[in-house]
Amino acid sequence: MSVTPGAPGGQSAGEGSLQAPTRHPLDWRSESFYDSAALDRELERVFDICHGCRRCFSLCNAFPTLFDAVDATDAGEVSALDRKVFWQVVDHCYLCDMCFMTKCPYVPPHPWNVDFPHLMLRAKAARARDGALTWRERLLANTDAVGAFAGIPVVVEAVNAFNASSAGRTVLEKFLGVDRSAPLPTYHTRTARQRLASLGTVRDVITTEAALRPAAGDATAEVHGGSAAPAAAATGAAKLGAARTTTTSGKVALFTTCYANRNEPELAEDLVAVLEHNGIEVSLLSAERCCGMPRLELGDLAGVARLKERNVPQLLAAVTTGYDVLAPIPSCVLMFKQELPLMFPEDTAVLRVAARMFDPFEYLMLRHAAGQLRTDFKVALGKVSYHVPCHLRVQNLGLKTRDLLRLIPGTSIEPIERCSGHNGTYGVKSRFRAASVRIGRPVMQRVESAAADHYASDCPMAGHQIESGLSSARAPEHPLRLLRIAYGL
Repeated sequence: MSVTPGAPGGQSAGEGSLQAPTRHPLDWRSESFYDSAALDRELERVFDICHGCRRCFSLCNAFPTLFDAVDATDAGEVSALDRKVFWQVVDHCYLCDMCFMTKCPYVPPHPWNVDFPHLMLRAKAARARDGALTWRERLLANTDAVGAFAGIPVVVEAVNAFNASSAGRTVLEKFLGVDRSAPLPTYHTRTARQRLASLGTVRDVITTEAALRPAAGDATAEVHGGSAAPAAAATGAAKLGAARTTTTSGKVALFTTCYANRNEPELAEDLVAVLEHNGIEVSLLSAERCCGMPRLELGDLAGVARLKERNVPQLLAAVTTGYDVLAPIPSCVLMFKQELPLMFPEDTAVLRVAARMFDPFEYLMLRHAAGQLRTDFKVALGKVSYHVPCHLRVQNLGLKTRDLLRLIPGTSIEPIERCSGHNGTYGVKSRFRAASVRIGRPVMQRVESAAADHYASDCPMAGHQIESGLSSARAPEHPLRLLRIAYGL
């Protein structure tokens, strides 16, 4: 490495910091964020630091792509690279954040101020604003539209049959760039929200409480409008709920997520069964859209902002009414807890929602710490091989899923803290499938060699990615399903 880029006054800076890592808000609404010359300089600066360090070589394919290209130049320097290589590195970053959280010694507040994932996001955003996203990329990221169409009765059977056939997979690979060997989700006509409709919604409870307490509820009723179905409203109002603790309200609004709603509705059903077994009142959000993570991964920040405008008012209504919010997919929780606050640091509604958004096992372990978790387990699980998803690890919660499952008598948990290689749409695209499998192979091998009674991941898509690399067919089981089995529900 020729210089120590970014050090104040050109002085060298030491490695690491005694202070905790911090992330700066994304200045994505500023024109300077998209300036191509400034972006190119910052890419070269950070890539030069990465080239001189190389601690992240084993995390994903972005870093080997960079290092191999540098090593192939005569000069052996980042400055000698063809700029096309810069964009190859950007393409291989799927924003897992693990380099920032676990490896890089130069993250803020270090004076070199290296935030590799956010730099990759800036590059993706610049490209997206320039209109470089393909229709295929936009379609794959539009989970609401794809799910709504694929879930239509009659259509759903055709879609699932097409996706399961070799001819269908050939067509998908040719026209959508979806690798024929990649795992694809099944679609359901009867969604999780439909299956759980008897829970009622946050709007039902707000409307009923407004009717019961007109003086206190008029403003809320005016803001949210609408009328509840009487039976659902009465059910919601009649629930007593679990005890409030210093960290939880004991009352949950469920953000089902695109995936759990249309692809694995049993995931939301399992979560509700566990919560209700613990006396926790559960309602559905009045309405919800995609959290925005698929668009974030493309750099479509304007698209993320549009979804935020649809979701945050619904979430804020729940939080204002005293609900905590849970979502069964780690990436969706991360979106509301971290990504949106970094995009909208001045938005008090976003910050209020972030403060009450929880991973399910984080929430249950907070209840356990307050003596409010039932431990009347009836079924031992034996040995569980447990994959910890990247988007759960970067939330800095600790291994709450492992800790809760360890409470079950006759159960041992072997955590695997490595990337599965799925990473949103990265692992299903033909151009990245081989790299995806290579990244996930150590996890697949660990699961296979463990010969455990169960294997699981909090990310269901990561679970199926692992399944695709096993020598003999064996489906994953989500930790919420394992917990439900242990309770005997």
